[in-house]
Amino acid sequence: MRGRRPAPGKVYLVGAGPGDPRLITLRGLECLARAGVVISDALAPRDLLRSAPPGAEIILAGSRDGRRTLDQAAINRIMIARARRGLDVVRLKGGDPTLFGRGGEEAEVLAAAGLPFEVVPGVTAALGAAATTGIPLTHRGHASSVTLATVHIGAGKSADAIDWSALAGAGTVVCYMGVGRLEATVRRLIAAGRRPATPAAVVRWATRPDQQVVAGTLRSIVSRARRAALAPPALLIVGEVVSLHSTLSWFDTGAGIDLSRTA
Repeated sequence: MRGRRPAPGKVYLVGAGPGDPRLITLRGLECLARAGVVISDALAPRDLLRSAPPGAEIILAGSRDGRRTLDQAAINRIMIARARRGLDVVRLKGGDPTLFGRGGEEAEVLAAAGLPFEVVPGVTAALGAAATTGIPLTHRGHASSVTLATVHIGAGKSADAIDWSALAGAGTVVCYMGVGRLEATVRRLIAAGRRPATPAAVVRWATRPDQQVVAGTLRSIVSRARRAALAPPALLIVGEVVSLHSTLSWFDTGAGIDLSRTA
């Protein structure tokens, strides 16, 4: 007689935070502590994997050096297969799972498979960068709105799919995954009406000891970022709030560098 199929495990879509492993939520740590399987993205802090139980299966997913270790279809299959074995699965993602993290897509897959899941929010990179660079995303004297956007265009889509006029008109603009397209992004924002003299900053590895900040204006930020040899992952922040960076920055970058005063 065949044994009964085990009750399915639960899948937790967990936001790991912006980089500093201490910025994960308590609920995120609780989920890791009970996980039978952890599927971790490249941007999730590796230190957090030590919070999983001894013997938990650790699967590294995401892109490294421009190469994807597992594509999304493979990740979906693994989540479903492990949960159907009765294992609790943590899908660990940098930042917040539902903000440019494919959390919504993965939740749809799990719902279609009839598996229980929970979404655990995380501190997204924009909020982490705002905290550690002294660039508040809103400020009564400078900006009453903030727009978060990705300029990483999916296959088969044109950059024209982005509403550049809306971005240019926002109080503060934060562009994710924008370093590789920094020059084109700046050019389009200016063409859509943003003043070239608008303060701008690029932040790499926000909240980590090796955080890097390059600040200037839309007119100068491309050349400054190029001289600093900034590489992904990094954010572009545009708006008058960036002018507060030199006054409000408190973060000790340790081994990192702050290039905000680069000529």
